[in-house]
Amino acid sequence: MIVTRTEPCTKTKFKVYLDGEFAFVLYRGEMKRWGICEGGEVADETAEKIRNEVVLKRARLYAMHLLEDMDRTESALREKLKKAMYPESAVEGAVEYVRSFGYLDDRRYAENFVLSRKDVKSRREIRALLLRKGIPPETADAALETCCESGGEYEAIRKIFRKKHFDPVKAGEAERQKIFGYLARKGFRYEDVRQVIQDYNENA
Repeated sequence: MIVTRTEPCTKTKFKVYLDGEFAFVLYRGEMKRWGICEGGEVADETAEKIRNEVVLKRARLYAMHLLEDMDRTESALREKLKKAMYPESAVEGAVEYVRSFGYLDDRRYAENFVLSRKDVKSRREIRALLLRKGIPPETADAALETCCESGGEYEAIRKIFRKKHFDPVKAGEAERQKIFGYLARKGFRYEDVRQVIQDYNENA
């Protein structure tokens, strides 16, 4: 394999291209150690050794560091690794590595996400946020089913009423229309909002 190009990323790190394609990122000292320079030749077994002993090892450590910092979805972790210029093979290897230790679990992430928001957001809005974070639809739906009890959105609506200082008993038509519009944009169903308002009126 021919080193067709080396491109500096920082003062000490370089992107290495083999046979015209991006292969990996190495530090200056590593390039010297493996004898990598533009126009030079790299044996297939040497390139494979670099991928496994240097790049993959570094990707695994970086993935562990990212998950120690905060819980992440698999999609978010992949994006971080790609942004750090790890090749696809290293990204796959790092994801499998952290998953094998239980550090990466989209179902757990989705359930924790739902539990922390179910009392202040609608199921529809929570689902949309999960999908935006790269959680698969079936995983998001399963987490919502597991963590949201029947009628749970009523409490979320009540909390929003309190936060907005909205009193359903005293509110005029304009105020009601305004709160209905706000909650609709948040993904709450009209029937649920109406039921909560009716409960307030019955208990007044």
